[in-house]
Amino acid sequence: MAGSSSPRYGEGGGMDEWQRLASDVRERLTAASSGERTVFAAGVAERLMRRHESLPPEQRSPFTIGLRPLLDAVWEAALGDTAAFTAVKRGMGEYLLSDYFHNDGQDGPDDADEPAATAVLHAAASHLHGCADFAVWAGMRAVDAVAQHVEYLADLADLAGPAGPADPADPSDGPGSQGASLLGDPEKAPLEELRRQLHDLDLVAARSDQLRYASCGLPVAATARLRAELRDPLSRQD
Repeated sequence: MAGSSSPRYGEGGGMDEWQRLASDVRERLTAASSGERTVFAAGVAERLMRRHESLPPEQRSPFTIGLRPLLDAVWEAALGDTAAFTAVKRGMGEYLLSDYFHNDGQDGPDDADEPAATAVLHAAASHLHGCADFAVWAGMRAVDAVAQHVEYLADLADLAGPAGPADPADPSDGPGSQGASLLGDPEKAPLEELRRQLHDLDLVAARSDQLRYASCGLPVAATARLRAELRDPLSRQD
């Protein structure tokens, strides 16, 4: 998990370390089954979605919040509930037919570029198409997002003064917390995210025998067990 890297994934920093870790993630996803990729992408999207849902209401994107049912459907489909496939394809279809999917560049709406929204759409595409790229892209959105979040907290700390801000996306953080303990290093944060993704891939790979066949459907008990063993651990912010 982030913040507790194992020696296997190192403690180094810098661009070389970033490239090595990013390459490791891509190679692991390329070698994984499509079912494993979708669960990984769903976990990334869930972490970003929970952070977005924890923002003050005025900072939340209605488009991103509106993708929550699609993300829930991706989870159920990825964990073996074939009935959820319809909800995934309809949710993706609604996006593709909407004004949010466009070729207008900066002149069009940018709501789908919000990190959590993009990750949800990549997770849905991963389930529908099975390509490794969608899972890789979901992971890279999280890498970008964590660096942006650290910079965002740093800006809040500058405004709040020495006491530091409460992280609006962290319900466990309250007034009076020391901002310095929240911020981290914007250059190291992406490395920690990549290490987190490698640990998550370990967790997913341990259930590969079932996940590789999940799109064909699993017994209800197996889906419930996978939900308990994977969804919460992959969704935690720590």
